[in-house]
Amino acid sequence: MLTSRAVGCVVSVLLMLLASTAVSAEPVTIPVTASSPVPSQFEALEDAAGTATLDEVSQLAGANWQALPSGSATFGITSSVYWLRFALQNESDETLNLIAELAYSQLDDVVFYVLANGQVEQQFKTGDGRPFYPRQVDHPNMLLRFDLSPGQRKTVYIRVETAGSMILPLNLWRADEFFAAASNEQKLHFFYYGSLTVIILINLAVFLTLREKLYLYYALAISGYLLFFASIKGYSFQLLYPDSPDIHARALLVSMPVLALFSVLFCRQLLRIPSHSPKLDIAIRAMIGFEIINFVAALTLDYNSAIVLSAISALFFFSLLFVAGPITWAAGVRAGAFFTIAWTPLTIGVLATAGRALGFFPENFMTEHAMQIGSGLEAFILTLALADRLYREREEKIRAQAEALRTEKARNEAQNSLNEALTHDAVTGLPNRNRFERMVNDQFQRDPHGHYMVGVARITRLDEINRTLGLNRSERLLQRLAGQMTELARNLPYILRVHDSLGREELVYQLSGDTFGLLVDASQVNDNFSQLNAVLRQLSEPVVLDSLAIELHPRFGAASYPAHGSNAALLIRNAHVGMEITPHGPYETGFYSQEYDIYSESRLTLMSDLREALLEDRAELYYQPKFCLNSRSVTGLEALVRWNHPQRGWVGPTDFIPLAEETGVVNQLTRWAVERGVRELAMLLNRHPELTLSINISARDLGSVGLKGWITWVLEQYQVAPEKLTLELTETAAMDDPEKGLGALKALAEIGLRISIDDFGSGYSSLSYLKQLPATELKLDRSLLEDIHISESSRLIVGTAVTMAHNLGYEVVAEGVESEQTAQVLADLGCDRLQGFWIARPMPLPELASWLSDQPATAGLRAE
Repeated sequence: MLTSRAVGCVVSVLLMLLASTAVSAEPVTIPVTASSPVPSQFEALEDAAGTATLDEVSQLAGANWQALPSGSATFGITSSVYWLRFALQNESDETLNLIAELAYSQLDDVVFYVLANGQVEQQFKTGDGRPFYPRQVDHPNMLLRFDLSPGQRKTVYIRVETAGSMILPLNLWRADEFFAAASNEQKLHFFYYGSLTVIILINLAVFLTLREKLYLYYALAISGYLLFFASIKGYSFQLLYPDSPDIHARALLVSMPVLALFSVLFCRQLLRIPSHSPKLDIAIRAMIGFEIINFVAALTLDYNSAIVLSAISALFFFSLLFVAGPITWAAGVRAGAFFTIAWTPLTIGVLATAGRALGFFPENFMTEHAMQIGSGLEAFILTLALADRLYREREEKIRAQAEALRTEKARNEAQNSLNEALTHDAVTGLPNRNRFERMVNDQFQRDPHGHYMVGVARITRLDEINRTLGLNRSERLLQRLAGQMTELARNLPYILRVHDSLGREELVYQLSGDTFGLLVDASQVNDNFSQLNAVLRQLSEPVVLDSLAIELHPRFGAASYPAHGSNAALLIRNAHVGMEITPHGPYETGFYSQEYDIYSESRLTLMSDLREALLEDRAELYYQPKFCLNSRSVTGLEALVRWNHPQRGWVGPTDFIPLAEETGVVNQLTRWAVERGVRELAMLLNRHPELTLSINISARDLGSVGLKGWITWVLEQYQVAPEKLTLELTETAAMDDPEKGLGALKALAEIGLRISIDDFGSGYSSLSYLKQLPATELKLDRSLLEDIHISESSRLIVGTAVTMAHNLGYEVVAEGVESEQTAQVLADLGCDRLQGFWIARPMPLPELASWLSDQPATAGLRAE
C-alpha cells in the first residue's frame, strides 16, 4: 500500500505535469471599481492528499480549477483540502481597501496568500482550529484585509482545511461596506440572542415561582439553542474562550444533544404525552436515551464522527417532535396545536441546516439562516403557548379559587346551620342544652364563689298534647310557650343572660323537647323568689291555641350551686330530681334535697351487687309469724328479704326492692326467695305441719316467663304441697296490667297456690277487678290500723273492709299490729289473722325455730 507521503509525491508530480501542459495558470481577473459591488466569484481546487504547496497549485492550469461564479460552494463533510483563488484588478483612480470573507466560522484552518506580480506579498493564517487572536478583523468569520493601488492587480489564494463540513461562502467587500454590513448583521444576531436570553430568564423565573419542571426544561432547551447558534456562528469562540479552540469545538458538539434532550423533555410534559399517547411516549423515551448517548459521544468521539452522529440525531429528533404535535392535537391537547405550528418552521430550518452541513443543499441565505429563523419563530410561538398555558392555569386557578370560595361559603353556611342545629332547638329556636351547659360552666369559672340556682321546667302533658292536637299545632304551642318564657324571664333582673355570636340574647334554654332551663343569680334575689314564683304560677295557667284552653301541667325544679353540684350537668340532673321527687313547700318549684334522691350513684352499683349476692346465696330470709285468732296459734309465716352488704352493711328493703323492680332484678330476687323459702319451710314442717309461707311478688313477676314452672319445680324438689305457699302482691301491682295479671294469677292458682292481696287500702282499687282475682286472702294495710283503737271512723272503715272481704270469700290479715288494744279491736271486728311487732318481729330461721318451739299449742293474745 502507498503511504500518505508517497501519495503526496504522486499528486505533486501529476500537478506539475498538468502545469507543464497548461496554457495559462492565472485565474480570471475580476475588475474592481470605487463604487460598484465587487463580484464574489472564485475558482476551487481539491487537494485530496492535502500536501500541495502554493507554488504547486499556482502553476496549475485553469482547466484544473472549478469555476464558481456564484461565490459559494459546499463540499460536505470531507477530509480533503480545498484551494480557492481569484484575481482583482483596480480600475479606479484611488487605492481600494478590500476584505475577502469566508462567511463560515467553522473552518478549522484557513491560510490566505496575496500575490502581486507573482510574488507573495501577504500571508495570513486563521481558522477556528487556531486561537482566535490575532485576527486582522475582530469578527468570527475568516477575513483577509488587503488593498489595491490604482491599476494594480493582485491574486489571492486561500487554503482551507476542516474536520467538519466544507462550506465555502466567499464574499468580497470594500472595507467600509463590510463594516456597515457586519454591524447590521451583528445587531440582528444579538437581538436574536438577547430575545433567547430573555425567554430563558422568564421561564427560569416562572420555574422558581411555580416549581414546574416544564418551564425549566424549556429554559434549558432554549439555552441549548443559544449555545448552538453562538458556537456555530463563532461568537462564543470570539467572546468566551478565544484561546481554546478545542473547547469551542466541543461546545458546538455538546449544544446539539443538550437542546435535543431538553426539547424532548419539554415536549413530553407540555403535550402530556404519557397520558394521551402511550405509544408515542415509548418513542419519546427512546429518543431521550439516545440523546444522552449523543451527549456522551459529543464529549468523547472525534469531531467528524460526532458531527455526523449529531446531524443524524437531529433528523430523527425533529421528525419525531414534528409528528408529536399533530398526534396530541388530535387527542384533544390544546398545546398540540401551538406545538405543531411552532415546530414546523424549526424542523424545516433544522433540515435545511443539516442538509447544508452534509452538502445536500447549496450555500445561500436560507440554508445559512434557516435554523435561526425557525428557532426564533418556534421560540416565539411556544412562548405564546406557555403564556396561553399560564393564562389558562391562572383562569383555572381563579375558577378553582372562586369555586373554593363558594365551597368554603357553602361549608361555612353548612357549619353555621350545623352549629345552629347543634346549639338551638329546631322548633322554638331557643338555645339548647349544649349552650346552657357551656354558659353555666363559663359563669361558674368566672365567679366560682357565687351563689346560683339552675331551674328547670317540664311540660308534663306534651306527649298527650302531641297525640291530641297533632305535631304541627303542638309545635306552635311550644313556640308560643318559648316566647312567653323568654318575655317573662326578661323582666326578672336576676336571670343570667348572655349574647351569642350573632348578638341574640339568651335567657331561656330548651334542655329537651318538653324541658326548659335557666340560670338564676341567687345573690341578687332580695324578694325571697316571690317574683319568680308569680311568674311560674303564670306559666301554669292554660294556654289558648286555636280557641282551645290547653292545660300544660308544668312542673318546676331547682338545684343550687355550689351546694348541690359544681357543674351544669349535675345541677340539671339534681333539678330534675327536685322536680320529680321532692315535696313542694310554699313555692311552685321543687328544690333538690339529697334526702329524697333515690337515684344516687351508689344505687346504680347496688343492683349488680344484689345479683352477685343472690347467685352466691348471701342474702337472707327473715320470717314474721301470722297469728290465727280462731285457733289461737301461729299458722303462717311471711318471708322478708334481708341483705347484709359486705361493705355497706345492712341494706334496708326500701333501698333495694324499688330498684330491683325498676331494673328487673326483682325476677331473680323472687326466684331466689321462693327456692330459699320453700327449702326452709320444708325443714319447719317436720315439727310444725300447720305452717304456711307467704312470699311477696311484684307486677314484673306476673309478666315473667316460666315463673309457674319454676315454682312447681321448687315445690316438687322439696316435697311441699302447693297450698302451703301463698304469693302476696299489692293491689296496685295486681292492676298494673289487669288482663295480663289476671291471667298469670289464675295460672298460679290452678296449681294450688294461694293468692293474697297485700297492702289493701293504701291505693285505688277496682272492686269489680279485685273480685275476679283468684285470691284467698286480703291483707289490710298498716295505715288503716294506726288509730283504730281510738278512732270510731277507723274502726268503721276496717269493719266494713273485713265484712266486704268475708263476703268475697277472703280471709283477712291485719299487718302492722303493734299493741294489745289494736289486736283486741281487730279480734272484735272479725279479723282472721294478725301480723306485727306485737306478735313477733321478723327473725332468721334459727331464731324462728327456737321461738316456735317455745310457743304452746294454744295461746291467748299475748305479746312477745
